[in-house]
Amino acid sequence: MSYEEKAKALFKEGYNCAQAVFLAFEDVIGVDRETALKLSSSFGGGMGRMREVCGAVSGMFMVLGCLYGYDKAEDVEGKKEHYVLIREAAQKFKDENGSIICRDILEGAEVGGNPEERNENYYKKRPCAEYVGQCAAIVEAYIKERGIK
Repeated sequence: MSYEEKAKALFKEGYNCAQAVFLAFEDVIGVDRETALKLSSSFGGGMGRMREVCGAVSGMFMVLGCLYGYDKAEDVEGKKEHYVLIREAAQKFKDENGSIICRDILEGAEVGGNPEERNENYYKKRPCAEYVGQCAAIVEAYIKERGIK
């Protein structure tokens, strides 16, 4: 199963968009399942349903950080390279969808409030599973191109 398929399946199980992307890569990110789910739980719905940065995009950034991020404060070059990677990944998503902002790509999405019930109607009106899949595919392409650090 590709990471794209795994991420979509996780989303359809009920995990939020950020969790679905982040957890899809649990075999390579070096974070245990419970921690991965808790860490990414705040980013669904564009950060707690504030409809800011798309949760799938945030999940993608977290995976890229685990795989290619820097971990030393003095690593200025590593920080610079990583931020270039993040902007590049964001642009790939933006090229497909016009924005990385949840409220822009989900017209009419309610800000705040409670998460909606996941049912057939939800999946018909919300293309989030596709966004989750796109973000996982972007990361998978980087892994194929760069390997894992």
